[in-house]
Amino acid sequence: MSATPTSSLLGILQHYRPASLLCVSRSAIPAVEAWRQQHPDCQVSSTDDVPLSDDLRNQRYDLAIVADQLEHLDKRTATELLAGLRNLSASRIAVLVDIERTDDWQENDFYALALQRHARFSQDGQSLTLYAYDLAEYKSVPDWLNSKYWANPEMFDKYWW
Repeated sequence: MSATPTSSLLGILQHYRPASLLCVSRSAIPAVEAWRQQHPDCQVSSTDDVPLSDDLRNQRYDLAIVADQLEHLDKRTATELLAGLRNLSASRIAVLVDIERTDDWQENDFYALALQRHARFSQDGQSLTLYAYDLAEYKSVPDWLNSKYWANPEMFDKYWW
């Protein structure tokens, strides 16, 4: 079975099992509809309005999915949407975009927003790319960042300067 955007998004949903989900899309997302039917206890908020309303912007979500949006927005508004979701609204984001339909966006723009390419799909002349962000996987903890290396711990309580 070849990977499709729907199966990849379902995989992300299965992996994270969100209790609250925000969908920002101009059209229905089949993976979200399937998830909603299988998990009726999941709180799903959907909108096609960008910028987000105060009601949606002031909530916290387990996962945010953006699809069929960036192609229709100017780059500044789209960047503010993604950065706002990443910084304030969700610890995990999935973005499905057709980069070839946008003049402003390049792959490095998504990397600059800390998104990683998750998958690429081509079908019937359309090319979609799925980018994902997970705060927990964003950066590995360096070895030196622990108490073993903090300011000579063996000297604590021995000398007072």
